[in-house]
Amino acid sequence: MAERLSVGSLRVINTSDSSSFPPNPVLQVLTVKELNSNPTSGAPKRYRVVLSDSINYAQSMLSTQLNHLVAENKLAKGAFVQLTQFTVNIMKERKILIVLGLNVLTELGFMEKIGNPAGLETVDTPRQQQQPPVNGGSMDQSTAPANYPANAGSFYGNNSPSTAPAPPPMVKRPSGPNSGNGYSTIIYPIEGLSPYQNKWTIRARVTNKSDIKHWHNQRGEGKLFSVNLLDESGEIRATGFNDQVDAFYDILHEGQVYYISRCRVNIAKKQFTNVQNEYELMFERDTEIKKAEDQSAVPIARFSFVSLQEVGNVAKDAVIDVIGVLQTVGPVQQITSRATSRGFDKRDITVVDQTGFEMRITLWGKLAIEFSVPEESILAFKGVKVNDFQGRSLSMLTSSTMSIDPDIQESHVLKGWYDGQGRGQNFAKHSSNASISSVSGRSAERKSIAEVQAEHLGMSETPDYFSLKGTIVYIRKKNVSYPACPAPDCNKKVFDQGGSWRCEKCNKEYDAPQYRYIMTIAVGDHTGQLWLNVFDDVGKIIMRKSADELNDYQENDENAFMNCMAEACYLPYIFQCRAKQDNFKGETRVRYTVTSLTQMNWQEESKRLIDYIQAAN
Repeated sequence: MAERLSVGSLRVINTSDSSSFPPNPVLQVLTVKELNSNPTSGAPKRYRVVLSDSINYAQSMLSTQLNHLVAENKLAKGAFVQLTQFTVNIMKERKILIVLGLNVLTELGFMEKIGNPAGLETVDTPRQQQQPPVNGGSMDQSTAPANYPANAGSFYGNNSPSTAPAPPPMVKRPSGPNSGNGYSTIIYPIEGLSPYQNKWTIRARVTNKSDIKHWHNQRGEGKLFSVNLLDESGEIRATGFNDQVDAFYDILHEGQVYYISRCRVNIAKKQFTNVQNEYELMFERDTEIKKAEDQSAVPIARFSFVSLQEVGNVAKDAVIDVIGVLQTVGPVQQITSRATSRGFDKRDITVVDQTGFEMRITLWGKLAIEFSVPEESILAFKGVKVNDFQGRSLSMLTSSTMSIDPDIQESHVLKGWYDGQGRGQNFAKHSSNASISSVSGRSAERKSIAEVQAEHLGMSETPDYFSLKGTIVYIRKKNVSYPACPAPDCNKKVFDQGGSWRCEKCNKEYDAPQYRYIMTIAVGDHTGQLWLNVFDDVGKIIMRKSADELNDYQENDENAFMNCMAEACYLPYIFQCRAKQDNFKGETRVRYTVTSLTQMNWQEESKRLIDYIQAAN
């Protein structure tokens, strides 16, 4: 089988520019490893793949559009692949082979490692004449380790970081501006961009363009806008400030394809974007943008849809893509922000899909006012935020996009299902008891209380999610519930007016409130104890009665109240929790909230323990 491999091709790729790259090299997969990621972030998984040509091995990064090959067990240890599109970058002082396209040669099957491949030197002989080797020299090939370390200092297997400029990728521009205009003569894939290159051109479609935003602070004032850019390999966000707003805002139009070069590549500020890319672009004075003649060479959109049923397993605040049939359209409403006292226009719509679930999606501002899509249209949403107030719902962000009846396979399948059987179907809703898990359905990681505290979960800028097996050992009897507004979708605290109860938000008075749980419980396991906050949906499960019933006991029958509190203690549950930093009276602390809980399934827990013991052995 060794004769099928492109022997020596990895060294050529490592030491040459793109013009000398071997065409479509055939390599063997030695390992496939998932990179560490937050399972609740909603971001796609990333995989590191070690490839061998039987003489050398190289670690590579797999484009997310190829993840399905790993999920289908086609791209696995021992498999043979033919690279169809790739590039070499330098990121964080390491050379990285980024695989953008490949074919798995299934006819060759799977085999043990062929040959005894060694790690590549990062500096070849011609380059040594131009640039001294790092740390006084490069690793001798004869002393290179035979075992391929997954965390080697160099991406190609040795410990000497390369400072040589990254060779350009292999994709030639078929048409467009020439290098005399200041453009690179090659097209870079978006997924191959990094801060360590400065000569590149991308060909990308504008999938979203923001309005011009004005800002004022102590340092002055200014304006900005941003666009989302898409090509075959991925997406990236680009932002222009002040003069660049004047220069480029009227040039860039949604849906159009452009050649773009000479931007600054920065680490992405995740709080301002829902684009899944570690980097973002900033338009500068020398940035050049030209509309492409061929508008069909770039995909129109790229979605990673989550079914409406799976939304119940996605972490709160995750940003996802969904598609559904528009079933109902609510009226425009205006709400007032507590923080700024500004009014906002919103509209709720409901979509359904073939999983039998419906989902409320909130539109804001101009889109909410002008929304006039007919019912039973297919709507595809990109980058909507997951909320869990009163059950699962979704909300449009400023960077979200909505496509009406998109010409994609998922849209046609959904339309066929709805016309055939979905129109008369009843649909389920997600309660707010949905468990916390990633888009792939993997539950939040099980932790002990000691691990939660030792790992300082909740102390970062974003919340942390974890699962905990514990027993309720105490329930605080003070402030177990509060009087809430009985109006749907409100739940704000109401105030006793002497015979009536007033809700400030609704500006109405009611005969009686509806009590809702707001409890603090102590949960213990074999490693310690943790105080958790519990709200109404979880409180009903713990107390086995509504907050109205318990409040009645508390006011009229103290013995019955104390018995209810005692009966709720010393019962084990699986708690799904969120840890988030909080500020109370000037003191920073971590607030732990139970987002859901489930009864103990002793059969599953026993199997879990058996698996743990076997793994430990």
